[in-house]
Amino acid sequence: MRGSIALVFGALLGLSACQQQPPAPQFIATDITAAKLGGNFSLIDHNGRRVALADLRGKAVALFFGYTHCPDVCPTTLSDFAEAMRQLGPDADRVQVIFVTVDPERDTPELLAQFVPAFDPRFLGASTDAEGLSRMAKDFKVVYQKTAVKSSDDYLIDHSAGTYVFDPAGRLRLLMPYGSKPEAIVQDLKTLLAAAVAR
Repeated sequence: MRGSIALVFGALLGLSACQQQPPAPQFIATDITAAKLGGNFSLIDHNGRRVALADLRGKAVALFFGYTHCPDVCPTTLSDFAEAMRQLGPDADRVQVIFVTVDPERDTPELLAQFVPAFDPRFLGASTDAEGLSRMAKDFKVVYQKTAVKSSDDYLIDHSAGTYVFDPAGRLRLLMPYGSKPEAIVQDLKTLLAAAVAR
């Protein structure tokens, strides 16, 4: 009899433990939580200040690699995130969008300061030196290469177009593909922010 009671009690404890586990969040973007990508980064923003992932704890961080002379992908992505920030309302203050240039030769801090905040004043343009960019690209599996080169300062750059998103705890969680609609961006960011509050 005592054995039966112990089994029932044990089963109830197990059920209680299962019920306390929050369900895994469902995302629209690709969940890359288990991927061995990224890590901490340290960049110089368009204001000349150092910005590192470790300094942004408490915020969801969207990291996008591009360049200011980009004819389509970069302005479209920044526009979509700007609209997403508008739709987020007050929650937008818990999100940091960082545009990392893959064209440090032309993208001076002054140019980044003109280009990036034009989409949303909270957005940061950021850069690093050639060695730092190469290392960061390797960490995030980002590719970039000059193409259609006409002169030393007249060229395009083919580059990876996804946006990496870290949760407020600084963990890399999502890869949002190019063309993600603002509504999808908002939904995933809200999911990450809500999970952080629930922790």
